Amino acid sequence: MGIIFFLFWIILNGKVTFEIAVFGIFISVCVYIFSWKYLDYNPKAELKLIKKIPLIFVYLAVLIKEIIVSTIVMIGYIFNHRDIPEPVLVKFVSPLKSEFARYVLAASITLTPGTITVRLRNGEFQVHCYDKEMARELDSSVFVHLLQKMEGDGR
Repeated sequence: MGIIFFLFWIILNGKVTFEIAVFGIFISVCVYIFSWKYLDYNPKAELKLIKKIPLIFVYLAVLIKEIIVSTIVMIGYIFNHRDIPEPVLVKFVSPLKSEFARYVLAASITLTPGTITVRLRNGEFQVHCYDKEMARELDSSVFVHLLQKMEGDGR
């Protein structure tokens, strides 16, 4: 975190001189100590997050892939006038434990075309799907499995 503070300091200054670097190191250390003491910052949590960076990149790649696939499917619905979609409202309970992981799942569902998270309450999702085919295996999607790995279940 201290390195991020220092880099932010350098970016804000726009140039690097010896004085700016020394003062930036001093300010970064002060802000780091302040956040550790008074903002309930924990360096161990930062190390856990750093270990999850590869999984985060995998999740983002899968999200982009799913957005592209869903976009192609929706384009097919638009141009195929013979198939009439059957919209459906699906409820399912998520196996995710943390609120943050549930919010990420809700945002991921909403970002993929054809599905919208209508409600998230106490781990129960209510999702509107453009067609009933989109609702299949929503509760055990690749998003859920990756988020469970990030939570530390190891599945």
